Amino acid sequence: MTAMIIDGKEFAARVRAKVAGHVTRLKDQHGITPGLAVVLVGEDPASQVYVRSKGKMTVEVGMKSVEHKLEADTSEAELLELIDRLNNDPEIHGILVQLPLPKHLDEDLVINSISPAKDVDGFHISNVGLLGTGQKSMVPCTPLGCLMMLRDHHGSLSGMDAVVIGRSNIVGKPMAQLLLGDSCTVTIAHSRTKDLADVVRRADIVVAAVGRPEMVPGDWIKEGATVIDVGINRLDAPEKGEGKTRLVGDVDYDSCAARAGAITPVPGGVGPMTIACLLANTVTACCRANGLDEPEGLTA
Repeated sequence: MTAMIIDGKEFAARVRAKVAGHVTRLKDQHGITPGLAVVLVGEDPASQVYVRSKGKMTVEVGMKSVEHKLEADTSEAELLELIDRLNNDPEIHGILVQLPLPKHLDEDLVINSISPAKDVDGFHISNVGLLGTGQKSMVPCTPLGCLMMLRDHHGSLSGMDAVVIGRSNIVGKPMAQLLLGDSCTVTIAHSRTKDLADVVRRADIVVAAVGRPEMVPGDWIKEGATVIDVGINRLDAPEKGEGKTRLVGDVDYDSCAARAGAITPVPGGVGPMTIACLLANTVTACCRANGLDEPEGLTA
């Protein structure tokens, strides 16, 4: 068996096109432009790249993009004051504070100062609780993207056996909650799970989000299973030249693709979906704030 490749770039482009369509309708029918504010503290190079990409794609789908770039030594009080202003700005429907923050800032305090209704990252403790109890919430972008791809590939997920490898608050736990919401039987596994290989082998769906390069070999995968690889890891690639690296996921792609029915590549799989779902969440937040129907196909 050779796995079908789930093309995250193509799927993310479709999601962005849906978002753009909803944005156009919001403008034309209601005179509303969804607004996303991104806050960057410091000059972390990777964070700067992410923020530029988010801003570019926000504008491309027709939304209002606002960026606040703060010095690395910005005080907690100054950052919280900015977030309070954004919370009270009716033209801003989504707020994202780029992580990681400088060490003198309390990430939990900062994230929980964002209005839950504008928390398009889905990290606020209120949204975590709402998701965990099956209520309407803002959903973390990466798990939402994984769910969208699984629904697109399978249609109904009801009754499927799913294993999520990884228990992070950003991916593993919310992913499990979303799969439960779609009536999967869900196991959260991790690096200390006993007989991990046997646990993974029974799964119809494997979501690998453990942060260990190529940890999952092909012989852990049930024939025909769907593998969603969330991992993004850099390994040395001397064959490309001195100091060069290559990106790999949390699964060994070649051996897993030989057994899986479908698989996401790295790069080009889950990664592109994260920003697409950020845009989707912003439109969802805008619709909720204005008492309008939520955009079909863009929410959990």
